[in-house]
Amino acid sequence: MKKYQYFYETIMEVKITVLGTGTSQGVPVIGSSHPVCLSSNIKDKRLRVSVMLEVNGMRLIIDCGPDFRQQMLMQEVSSIDAVLFTHEHADHTAGLDDLRPFYFRQGNLHCYMTSRVHKALKERFSYIFTTVNKYPGVATLDVHEFKNEPFEINGTRVIPVLADHGFIPVHGYRIGDVAYMTDVKTIAQSEKEKLKNLDVLILNMLRKETHATHLNLEEALDLVRELRPKRTYFTHISHHLGFHDEVEKILPENVFLAYDNLQITSH
Repeated sequence: MKKYQYFYETIMEVKITVLGTGTSQGVPVIGSSHPVCLSSNIKDKRLRVSVMLEVNGMRLIIDCGPDFRQQMLMQEVSSIDAVLFTHEHADHTAGLDDLRPFYFRQGNLHCYMTSRVHKALKERFSYIFTTVNKYPGVATLDVHEFKNEPFEINGTRVIPVLADHGFIPVHGYRIGDVAYMTDVKTIAQSEKEKLKNLDVLILNMLRKETHATHLNLEEALDLVRELRPKRTYFTHISHHLGFHDEVEKILPENVFLAYDNLQITSH
């Protein structure tokens, strides 16, 4: 375990704001008459999945999906230090253009991603990444490509955790004793070692039925039992899972459903 001793270094507390907990369509789904989509419980209304971490005086965002603008306004966020991307799918990247207000105030924005994600974003948002006749109202992004090795943001160590999204790779992140893993289907044993001795694990859990690219409830609970974090919060939740309050009643101790705007503090 000498390789992983840096996981347990002392770190200031991490404040987590869960910005969104929904699937790629969000909840309610447009036009759906499913009972959960018609629920009046605010915890059953889920924007696309994202979190904000505040640690060591920094504010870090993991993924900026199509609801990013709304999420920033709801949380009254006026500055961010970096954006980390898990993978290239639209529900995790479609809000890239809404980084502009931060760019106008702060200058170039630091974004962390793999070369695969960088390539996909350059194709999808070519006008942002072009160096020829660039429109003056477009943000400039300082892209930091990483491989599956630890890196630092202003002295804070970030541990990428590689997982499989069924058909493509996806990265979660560990900072201190907090880990955020979304769109996971499987994780290699070597990567699970990076997720030991956690205070807080935020993990995707789509529904009760099996899914080709996401953990279902049984699979997610099996992983929680294996990793044994002190607290687990499920995210990336489909309306097919059921009503928030009813599902929470059947979960084990110290396992919870996350909901939009939930705040968690880790020490």
